[in-house]
Amino acid sequence: MPNEVRARRNRPGRVSRVALGAAVALAATVSVAGFAPASAADRGAVTLPAGGILTAPTRIAHTAAGDVGYREVGTGSPILLVAGHNATMDTWSPAFVDALAAHHRVVVFDNAGVGATAPVSPPTSISAMADQTGALISTLRLHRPTVLGWSMGGMIAQALAVRHPAQVGRLVLAATQAGTGASLPIPPAAAAAADSPDPAVVLSVLFPPDQLAAARAYGAGLLQYPNRYAVSAPTRAAQDTAIAQWMAGQDRAGRDLHRIHVPTLVADGTLDALDPTANSHLLHDGLRDAELLLYPDAGHAFLFQDTAAFVPAVEAFLHHGR
Repeated sequence: MPNEVRARRNRPGRVSRVALGAAVALAATVSVAGFAPASAADRGAVTLPAGGILTAPTRIAHTAAGDVGYREVGTGSPILLVAGHNATMDTWSPAFVDALAAHHRVVVFDNAGVGATAPVSPPTSISAMADQTGALISTLRLHRPTVLGWSMGGMIAQALAVRHPAQVGRLVLAATQAGTGASLPIPPAAAAAADSPDPAVVLSVLFPPDQLAAARAYGAGLLQYPNRYAVSAPTRAAQDTAIAQWMAGQDRAGRDLHRIHVPTLVADGTLDALDPTANSHLLHDGLRDAELLLYPDAGHAFLFQDTAAFVPAVEAFLHHGR
């Protein structure tokens, strides 16, 4: 086993910035907005096992790219979850993580400069964050895990598969964009809503208007994490720049999308206000071996809104061809 110790928890690129950053702000404001647990009949409802990711200890992996804070839950083939901009490990819905952990060893971690994770040498880039992710895979001896990236995390996952192909078994790219320079930017109306000080308005960017129950369930799940913490302003700014470079096609790994050879599942909601559906088609068409899955009446947080359907779809994808 790698040498680990438990850790104490102490405007370009807006497409991913707001989607993931809103989740962190949501944890502090969700009760004010009136969000409460949804009923079991909701589309994303999943019964949480006792404990699960909510009680998993935070640890530090001492990697070649610096310390990385992480948690893990479950047993089986590994799945590494890569979060997005302004996000911590607490951004992942506990129901989503624990549903995956029913059959897999699921690892969540903080990106460079977040929580107990060391920053990368400046300037921060998607590729640099991918290199640190690869160092974590090596240290934890995950052996070609499935890498699931959400929003900016999907950019990091793509760069990882380009720069460290031997470390990735399969990719799941959720609500994210190719780095070829051809992806559509965030629509102005969504940008304005995402900048609102009203958490309910911000949530409207993550979930469609008729999916209030899903938004409530997501917010209630985040509130269950103990000792929540935030991303520093300098780290957020560095991520902004990295995302802008990726979207503009200025990160070499993004331009090398065609070099990804592992099976890939591209997924999103058809009503993603931050990432137009055309971007999912662009990403899918630029990959050698990819499937495309779009959820109707779902937005940027489709994987939490439709957990009950998406997790089985991920399982089917992982077992296809094996």
